[in-house]
Amino acid sequence: MLGIELTPEHPVGELVEIGQKAEESGFDALFASCHYNNRDPFVVLDRVAAATEDLRVGPGVANPYETHPVSLSSRVATLDEVSDGRAVCGLGAGDRSTLTNLGFERDKPLRRVLEAMKVSQKLWAGERVNHDGTFQATDAALNYPEAVSEIPVYVGAQGPHMIRMAAKHADGVLVNASHPKDFEWADQQVEKGLAERPDGRGGREAFDFAAYASVSVAEEAEAAREAARPPVAFIVGGSAPPVLDRHGIDREAAEDIGAKIESGDFSGAFEAVTPEMIDAFCIAGTPETAAEKISGVLEYADSFVAGSPLGPDPKAAVSLVAEAADDPPSRG
Repeated sequence: MLGIELTPEHPVGELVEIGQKAEESGFDALFASCHYNNRDPFVVLDRVAAATEDLRVGPGVANPYETHPVSLSSRVATLDEVSDGRAVCGLGAGDRSTLTNLGFERDKPLRRVLEAMKVSQKLWAGERVNHDGTFQATDAALNYPEAVSEIPVYVGAQGPHMIRMAAKHADGVLVNASHPKDFEWADQQVEKGLAERPDGRGGREAFDFAAYASVSVAEEAEAAREAARPPVAFIVGGSAPPVLDRHGIDREAAEDIGAKIESGDFSGAFEAVTPEMIDAFCIAGTPETAAEKISGVLEYADSFVAGSPLGPDPKAAVSLVAEAADDPPSRG
């Protein structure tokens, strides 16, 4: 799979044009990020689905805190219906700093994501659900004329436990990282999870280890790197200490960026991003530079999803990203 992420910070019409450009450029799937301060991702995905023919579409990733998991499963099923079976569901624990703004503690993230996935799969299969865990559902069902049981679920993950859970239970994992060091480590976690995968779920061939990498590509390298500051700030601010240590990123500097984001000082957070942070957490530069870095990532990952910001001009960057990701060497 070659995928692309849209961040709905632009007008919906512009996002639809990017989606059309993505399909024309050879992308297989499009994910829309889910943050309360951007446009509604499902509105965007519906419009993109209507304007394309083969592109798979889905949230990337939705969290089961700000939307009840049963309601979330219904929204994804609706998207599958209007797109003629092209929906894909990205589930994750959500961004800690933005969830804090809404009063959510993000407690028991692994368990909540797993339960949301299992309940959704039952609902899509036409089952009636009673659930008492990290959330509750009593005699819940979807009022749809036909079951929608073939929606693939990808778990957005960065930490070891979430990656292993995804490999054990989901159809794929979207590993939020951009550096080969992180994917070499993540591959080890995937293998551990696959070793515990139930027989009925299939083995390695039934699981997609996807790199969900921040990418910023432009003909001018410096412009690409400057455009990378906002997403890198969010990544750094939400990264676990072991991830920061792996790249030699100062923990206090990362905590300061996270605090600025949480308080709404976005410009201060973006300015605090260092060149080392960009190198660690974004594939940023010219198409030639990006192609080399993508090849390094695909030494470990099966698929590649180009995430925000894409570039200083997102629409123009689509074809540049596709060029950079065009048949890079991978383990196949």
